[in-house]
Amino acid sequence: MLTSAPTLTTPNLLLRAHNRQDYDRLAAMWAEPLVFKHIGGRASTAQDAWFRLLRYMGHWQVMGYGYWAVCERESGLYIGDVGLADHKRGLHPDFDGAPEAGWVIRPEVAGKGYATEATGAILAWFEKSHGPQRTVCMIEKSHSASIKVASKLGYERFTEITTGQDPISLFQRL
Repeated sequence: MLTSAPTLTTPNLLLRAHNRQDYDRLAAMWAEPLVFKHIGGRASTAQDAWFRLLRYMGHWQVMGYGYWAVCERESGLYIGDVGLADHKRGLHPDFDGAPEAGWVIRPEVAGKGYATEATGAILAWFEKSHGPQRTVCMIEKSHSASIKVASKLGYERFTEITTGQDPISLFQRL
């Protein structure tokens, strides 16, 4: 079983294991209002960001899959996080237990197709290394950009839940 993310490359991106040096950029990204607007609705504290980084790194050791740091190939700049996780959310019986895909790209580089490119690469890696499996993702119903990404990746909405103020759509990819 893998204990850290393998390096993947795409035409525009380098996906690599997170490391301690990613903390400052990760913390800044997760404190950005355009990032957390549709993901929990509140900025991450410094401690939240640190725990997120540790979760990203540790998930590999337990599950053999997890999140990657996304970097632009040309500049090497860390621009986001993509991956699969088992968050044990307890949201819905048809959601829990399946690897959950997630993607976050810094707002200043959003709209370039990076989320789709990176997540497509990790899904291809996952299917090759773990075999074809159903994966899921959750997206706030009002987050049209992420819904477009999910659709491009082959995800289909299967139900809607409410956990706070905004409805959340649950998607699956078979």
